Amino acid sequence: MDLSKYKIVLIHGNGGGISTDHWFPSVKKSLEDIGFNVIARDFPDNQIAHESIWLSFLKNEITTDENTILIGHSSGAVASMRFAENNKILGSILVGCNYTDLGDAIEKESGYYNHPWNWQQIKNNQNWIIQFASTDDPYIPIEEPRFISQQLNSEYHEFKDKGHFCISEFPELITEIKKKF
Repeated sequence: MDLSKYKIVLIHGNGGGISTDHWFPSVKKSLEDIGFNVIARDFPDNQIAHESIWLSFLKNEITTDENTILIGHSSGAVASMRFAENNKILGSILVGCNYTDLGDAIEKESGYYNHPWNWQQIKNNQNWIIQFASTDDPYIPIEEPRFISQQLNSEYHEFKDKGHFCISEFPELITEIKKKF
């Protein structure tokens, strides 16, 4: 199978960057070694991660389509869900994801949480959703990803020791992508 026809887009969280953040460099290399076309770019406005800027960037700069897989961490996972509300993609992987602003002023300012979620559209616009969460995440209470999983019927993987997934290696993610192909 020619995996190069599939585009995988790595989306960091607010305040982050692709080239240095956590597991992004090792995941990018592993996916490219398998044969995927991996897009790993720093998103604009990375301190607030405004919904209007990030979703436009995904659509117009990255040019996602039905052969695109979005892999988002934290605010990047939230952006992935909001993008899938109105755009068809192949699938998504949500890492350390929430659906409320958690009472945080910067999250609230981003705009992702100012309107209702269309969970059915998020599901309908992609073939599959994989989710990773950890009970010891210091930023995201575990009830948030559990709720998201119930709404999206995602393939849910819950850990007890990954925190906010600020780790350098993420072999479980690679394993799950390989299962899809």
